[in-house]
Amino acid sequence: MHRFPRFFSAILAFAISCCVHPKAYSPQTGRIRTVTLPTSAARIERGRYLANHVAACMDCHSKRDYARLAGPVVPGTFGGGGTEFGKDYGLPGTYYAKNITPFALKNWSDAELLLAMTAGVSKNGKPLFPLMPYANYGKMDENDALSILAYLRTLKPVENAVPDSKPTAPLRMAMKMMPHKARFRAMPDPKNSVDYGRYLVTMAGCADCHTKRGMGGLAKKAAFAGGTEIRMANGTLRTANITPDQETGIGSWTKTAFISRFKTYDPATFKSPEVGDGFNTVMPWSMYAGMSEQDLGAIYAYLKTVKPVRNKVEVFSRTHGL
Repeated sequence: MHRFPRFFSAILAFAISCCVHPKAYSPQTGRIRTVTLPTSAARIERGRYLANHVAACMDCHSKRDYARLAGPVVPGTFGGGGTEFGKDYGLPGTYYAKNITPFALKNWSDAELLLAMTAGVSKNGKPLFPLMPYANYGKMDENDALSILAYLRTLKPVENAVPDSKPTAPLRMAMKMMPHKARFRAMPDPKNSVDYGRYLVTMAGCADCHTKRGMGGLAKKAAFAGGTEIRMANGTLRTANITPDQETGIGSWTKTAFISRFKTYDPATFKSPEVGDGFNTVMPWSMYAGMSEQDLGAIYAYLKTVKPVRNKVEVFSRTHGL
């Protein structure tokens, strides 16, 4: 989700380094190859689970009703795109989540979809802005990536023409250097909860929201320490510290409490209330609530291994800070 840091300075620094780095983007990056999507019910179900509850594709690629807590998906918009991301997220330009239903993807080959999802190159050869977390998806098991795409092919078409994104002028050159070839990794054995949890955390993009960014990208010394600001209609939201710091993070949380925090928002039992002028969040709780207890437990196990960072975060304030 998850993916709303202040990119501008980090992207410019990255672009400058790419101009002299031998691994800068080239036409050879992520060449189209033959891809066959799975068709079995089990693989499509795996894709549904990942797209809706781990990678949470529908978080960005659907309209969300922020008049209600945690912005539940607006009926009829599932996968249809069109959500705008711009200055409220500290972004350099205006970006629109694409329509990922068959209405928009019917003319895309399976290989083109895989390249866009995991390498950051669109069907027309243009680079995708890294608000789309292709760097994360390029590290997943290729079978999981293909399962997600197979599931997207089954979605109900949503007739919604999405505007083109508009990066700022300095970024247009920089963005050409960003896509890179996917580096797929085998999914760890779920019995190894820490490694498996790291795999899920990467796919879910937890660090993208819960880590501040500086000139070089994610602030490694403050990984998962929160504090990224997002302008909401009623104030400023700041992402939580999810390091195992005892006082300012989740160090005092039990595994049961961590899992329960997510399961509280299970759509089967939770009705999202109207927030009025009060607190709200972009965290897609109802989507992540659909994760299995085993997977949530693995995420907890991994987060308990990261470096504790003392960082007290005021999660929400009515005064805009961006």
